[in-house]
Amino acid sequence: MSNHRVIRTDRAPAPVGPYNQAIAAQGQLLFVAGQIPLDPETGELVGNGDIMAQTQRVMMNIEAILMAAGVDWQNVVKTTVFLSDLTNFGPMNQVYAQYFDPQTAPARACVEVSRLPKDVLVEIECIAVI
Repeated sequence: MSNHRVIRTDRAPAPVGPYNQAIAAQGQLLFVAGQIPLDPETGELVGNGDIMAQTQRVMMNIEAILMAAGVDWQNVVKTTVFLSDLTNFGPMNQVYAQYFDPQTAPARACVEVSRLPKDVLVEIECIAVI
């Protein structure tokens, strides 16, 4: 039994990445704070200057939080990706796409920001339904 469903229409632009136009969700919400590429054991930055390594670490951090809440990537209904440079969109997307089935991927926003904590290249937050 699913607690969310994908909404698609050809009357709005198709997604340009591994996400869907909208997700209708029902249930208790889990708001995962923005994660940056820090190793949880050492607190050190991972992948200095490498967007793919940083994105991988961010996704691993989010996955650990989801698991602690008793859910997984299939429960995620919305993500927000913050990039310090939109030229990193493609490589970030390559890593991000590994975590979601394109047919059921969450809704997503991706924005460029002037600076992120510790001068990282990427930060990602999400909302999941429990």
